[in-house]
Amino acid sequence: MESSRLRRMAFGVPIGIAVIVVMLVVPMPSQVLDVLITANLAFALVVLGVTLRVRDPLDFSAFPSVLLVATLFRLALNVSATRLVLLHAYAGAVIESFGHFVVGGSVVVGLVVFGILFVIQFVVITNGAGRVAEVGARFTLDAMPGKQMAIDADLNAGHISEAEARARRARIAREADFYGAMDGASKFVKGDAIAAAVITLINLVGGFIVGVVQHHLSVGQAIDTYSLLSVGDGLVSQIPALLLSISTGLMVTRSANDADFGLDLLRQVAREPVALQLAGGIIGVLGLLPGLPTLPFLVVGAAVFAVGWRLAQRTEAMSAEDAGPIQEVSLSSDDTATGVVGVELLELQLGFELLDVLDPARGGDLLARVKGLRRKLAGELGFVLPPVRTHDALELGPDEYRILVQDTVVAKGRVPRGRVLAMGQGLDSLPGEPTTDPVFGLAARWIPPEAKTQAQVLGATVVDRSSVIVTHLAEVVRNHAAELLSRQQVKEMLDSLRAVAPVVVDELVSSQLPLGELQRVLRDLLAERVPVRNLAAIVEAVVDRSRQTHEPDQLLDAAREALGGAIGFRFAVDGRLAVAYLAAELELRLVESVISVDGRRALGIGHEEVRVLREEVRSLKERAEGEGLELVLLTMPTIRRPLWAVLARSPAEVPVLALNEIAPSIEVRQMGVIGYADQPATL
Repeated sequence: MESSRLRRMAFGVPIGIAVIVVMLVVPMPSQVLDVLITANLAFALVVLGVTLRVRDPLDFSAFPSVLLVATLFRLALNVSATRLVLLHAYAGAVIESFGHFVVGGSVVVGLVVFGILFVIQFVVITNGAGRVAEVGARFTLDAMPGKQMAIDADLNAGHISEAEARARRARIAREADFYGAMDGASKFVKGDAIAAAVITLINLVGGFIVGVVQHHLSVGQAIDTYSLLSVGDGLVSQIPALLLSISTGLMVTRSANDADFGLDLLRQVAREPVALQLAGGIIGVLGLLPGLPTLPFLVVGAAVFAVGWRLAQRTEAMSAEDAGPIQEVSLSSDDTATGVVGVELLELQLGFELLDVLDPARGGDLLARVKGLRRKLAGELGFVLPPVRTHDALELGPDEYRILVQDTVVAKGRVPRGRVLAMGQGLDSLPGEPTTDPVFGLAARWIPPEAKTQAQVLGATVVDRSSVIVTHLAEVVRNHAAELLSRQQVKEMLDSLRAVAPVVVDELVSSQLPLGELQRVLRDLLAERVPVRNLAAIVEAVVDRSRQTHEPDQLLDAAREALGGAIGFRFAVDGRLAVAYLAAELELRLVESVISVDGRRALGIGHEEVRVLREEVRSLKERAEGEGLELVLLTMPTIRRPLWAVLARSPAEVPVLALNEIAPSIEVRQMGVIGYADQPATL
């Protein structure tokens, strides 16, 4: 019911815009003009009130359009008032009162007041708001990739759900649209300020000419009759324009928070009571200087100092209540282990200054995030990760960490204590230590937490230390998933499959296919970033092919054929797939060079040929990434696996797919043909 009422009320918006257009050409009675001028002032006050109350600029995303409508309405009022002044020497009680009462009937005073308001609006507020909107739009667009990566990092760490990730991505898009619109809307405000001055000048000249030439009034009478009304009209339109300029400045300088502008201001000032005491003391001392009025300085200084002193007392009392003994870090978690004999599959070692991220009593949430990461990656990869042994290591630096897979260090980094990581553009003005994001390779900077808001205003993405570690851990797990899949885990996966597809598992047992061969197929799939979630289809295909051959590549081909188009969807971005092909001569040459060793196919080509091939693939890969796509290489099934092996573990590593692994619904974007431009005939 409420929604239908709002829809009915919304019909008033297009009607109102149509009325504004009519006002530009149809004369308005002075009584109606009085009501519309008052409504314009009320509307400007409403907009100002909303901008003061919103907690997030996106809560008032209609503001750019509101500025356009308000500007058009105000100009229509100017046109209507000008018509009445020049035709009837009267434009209603509101304009007349501003011309006589507000400025005391003096044209000079009115022009001075109007000029001051124009300078305040145009030179100070409008120019500043326009610049902030322009910079905000640029920084918002520059920060979009970093923000998207931060969302992916939180999603991979299990800190947010898929639905929340989609909502955050949509918010980023809306934020970019809003600041882009604000960049343009600020030009409305600037143009409105200029138009108000020009219209007032035209009205002064036009009224003077009409009074003297047409009505044969004296110069004094013409000024008293027409010029005062023109000044009054300018003041009437300038005040709402000034209010909307202030609203624009507030909107573009606001950052998302949990309270409105008033509460934000009071809370942030209250955090610095010493500043209030210092200001009050200085004002009081100035009152004691000879030549200055003592009473107002002493009264104001004492009041400000008293407020600062009271806030300081309150802050100390709250700190005493919140203070408590710091608990020792407890590592008693199902994701941690001590005294384990043997080699851990996955291990996270921390320097002693990082132990606070493990302690919930000190706000540490690393263990909870690691648990969430295991759940997230289990759904993504298709198998449950082994427990992550998390412990301190004395041989590490105090703020360093490293990740080990089967007792081998595969990644390391550092996260300084008391810092957060800011990623994106425009970080040079921030305090802190420049660095590089360990996962995405973005320019970054370790900044103090109090500079977080400043970094976000500049468009940077800010993450805490736990997020950095968990995101790095997630990337390591994806890259080494094949090494983390043990035979015991394969057995547990089959036990789970028996509960939903017992016939498939029974057929596997009766086929006498060794568990190690199935494990090798699953590892091969994971090594090429293909999930093994559809275990039933994989087992069926491998069992069927095992009746003909037990060669590893043949079994892998059977598993990939069973997964079919689902593999291509894995690498598509928004339904689009960036594809590169091999030139026919090159593909034939590679097929002829294939050799087989213990059931594994390999390409019999030389080092120089490998180098040229990798260079061409790397070039196309960078081109696809520049367009936000992931490059895949399409080729014949015979050379698919050996070609991937040649490109793996190099900057040219890309997924290599067979033609039957691309679903018809995927939009294929051809990025180029690999053919060795410098050696087309010899390879």
